[in-house]
Amino acid sequence: MLEILRVRTRTLEIGYEAHGDVDGVPVILLHGFPDDARAWDDVAPSLAAAGYRVLVPYLRGYGPTHFLESAEPRMAQQAAIGQDLLDFMNALGLPAAGLAGYDWGGRAACIVALIAPERVLALVTIGGYNVQNTMTPPPPASAVAERAYWYQWYFNTERGRMGLERNRREICRLLWQEWSPSWRTGTSGISIPSADGWASNATVARSAGSCGRSGRRAGDSTTRPSTARPLLSTIPISCRW
Repeated sequence: MLEILRVRTRTLEIGYEAHGDVDGVPVILLHGFPDDARAWDDVAPSLAAAGYRVLVPYLRGYGPTHFLESAEPRMAQQAAIGQDLLDFMNALGLPAAGLAGYDWGGRAACIVALIAPERVLALVTIGGYNVQNTMTPPPPASAVAERAYWYQWYFNTERGRMGLERNRREICRLLWQEWSPSWRTGTSGISIPSADGWASNATVARSAGSCGRSGRRAGDSTTRPSTARPLLSTIPISCRW
């Protein structure tokens, strides 16, 4: 198990893992929901062996990362997680870095590429460019596709919050089975105990419950995605989930 390092920003104490030469070109690997830093266990060593300095933070609401103030709102809107990434880079004194992520992490990476492109050496976003247009929600998808987002509606209820608190492992396993039916948890990379790393149920529930197709993104001030500047990447990625 790697040592958990910590750095403080204005809002968070961020736990992270580090691989490779401290003088290497920095690459930040960003996990998504419902995972944690274990998602990158098959990727980080290869990048470190290639000479990169690899940093794998736990996003807000996960593992050792926690809020500094009890009064800080427990939410993870795309503007917030993008700012977290910039704050993380600032706290470590990184003028620029290569970014790779998926889901929450991919969204954070895309936000930083959008608002501070000079800070991004390369961008890998698994699943595509995923900044959400919060001003114009997308039209309804097929019934089958809409059903896949059941947990987002569930987490928007008090019953869902309680369910997440009581049944987090069961919910986590169910989501992995639905999303990756041919993958077997516990063999490598992500494992069911990753669900135990949800340090803040409130943060996880509020973000996962508001990031879907319903357009329930009130108060999120991130710029519309059409202004994005494309970036190319040379970072090899073979993430499992």
